[in-house]
Amino acid sequence: MLATRTLLSKQTLAVLFRPPACFVHHGDHGNWGNTNVAVVFSGCGWWDGTDVHEGVYTMYHLSRNGARFQMFAPNQQQMHVMEHMRKQPATGENRNMMMEAARFSHGQGMTQMQDLSKLDVNTFDAVIFPGGHGVTKNLSSFLKDGKDCKLHNDVERVLKDFHRSRKPIGLASMAPLLACRVLPNIEVTMGYERDESTRWGNWPHTSLVQAVKSMGARHHAYVDEKNKVVSTPSFMWETDYHYHYIFDGIGNMVKHVMRMSTK
Repeated sequence: MLATRTLLSKQTLAVLFRPPACFVHHGDHGNWGNTNVAVVFSGCGWWDGTDVHEGVYTMYHLSRNGARFQMFAPNQQQMHVMEHMRKQPATGENRNMMMEAARFSHGQGMTQMQDLSKLDVNTFDAVIFPGGHGVTKNLSSFLKDGKDCKLHNDVERVLKDFHRSRKPIGLASMAPLLACRVLPNIEVTMGYERDESTRWGNWPHTSLVQAVKSMGARHHAYVDEKNKVVSTPSFMWETDYHYHYIFDGIGNMVKHVMRMSTK
C-alpha cells in the first residue's frame, strides 16, 4: 500500500511539474527541402519589436529543416524606442521597424530584410510571426485598444491571404493575438490562462490570453489542423533557466508549419 501511494505521488508530481506539451521536443518530423517561408518582424528587441531569441530560433529551425526563408518588416516608424536595461521608453529617439529588424539580416539576397508591403502570398508556402512587444505596439494597436485593436494594414492583409490560400501560419508568444483578431474561430495557445508561479517560471501575460478568447478564439491547442495555424507560448513564459524549452517550442512550431505546407 505504501509503495502504491509513493508511486501515485510521483506520478502526480510529474504531471504537475512537467512543462507545457508545446515546449517538449517532439523529435524530427522530416526535411521538406524547398519549402519557402516568409518571416515577419516588428523591429528588434523584446520590449519594442521582435524578440531576438524568437527571431533567431525561428530562422535556425527553418534552416535546420531545409527551408528557404525571407525576412519582412513594415517600412514605418515603430511606436517608441525602449531602453531595455531600464525597461522604459527612451527620450528623443524614433526608429524604423524595417531598419531595426535588419539587425537580424546577414549577407545578401534572400537573407536581407524586405518591406512587408512586398510580401506576396503566391511566392511563399507559409508565414511565421515571431513574438515580442512589437506585436502589441507596432503590428497592432493592442497596447492602446486591447481586444478592439486594429492591425497594421499589411499584417492584416498577409494573415487573411495565407488563411484564404490554405497556407500555414506560425505564431510565437504574443503573435497569436494578430491572427485571432482577423481570422474567425481559430485555435491557439499562449500558455497558461492564470499566472501560476512554479519551478518552471511564471506567466505574467495572461491578460493577452483573456483578450484572444474575447476575440472568439479557442485557447490551449498549439496545432489547429483545420485552419493550419500553429502557435507556441515562447516568452509569454518568464523563466531564467529553461531557454532550451523555448528553443524546442519554436522548433515544434516550425516543424508543424513545414509539415502543413506540404498538404
